[in-house]
Amino acid sequence: MNKIILTPEHIKFISLFAKITRISARDCIIDENSILFIVNEGNGSRAIGKQGVNAKKLESLVKKRIKIVELNPDLKSFIGNLCYPLKEFEIEEEDGEITIIGKDTKTKGLLIGRNSKNLQKLENTAKRYFKFNKIKVK
Repeated sequence: MNKIILTPEHIKFISLFAKITRISARDCIIDENSILFIVNEGNGSRAIGKQGVNAKKLESLVKKRIKIVELNPDLKSFIGNLCYPLKEFEIEEEDGEITIIGKDTKTKGLLIGRNSKNLQKLENTAKRYFKFNKIKVK
């Protein structure tokens, strides 16, 4: 696991997250229109709240899309959690290279994103917790 550096902005969002959800986030990744919170294994559904009430409250307060993901000690499971709600794919790992095999072109397109933006975000997030070379989509 790499050393994660949190700025005052990250800490502000993490404390707001804890105040609303009563769950402490391990990490917070902020980009231009969304915030990803990483919580410990087993705390995801409690953090989201019944019918997404906590996530919706956070979204309205910060005016950004919120995604809450459980950290998993297994790399493949963690990548699967990051890709949720997509389900139609398999994850293979060989020699430090992760391959995500999409069942159809729509799933592959959503995994990769415009200009590989989704794939880069996925890879950067997973590299904060695991050592591997790269992620490919087949």
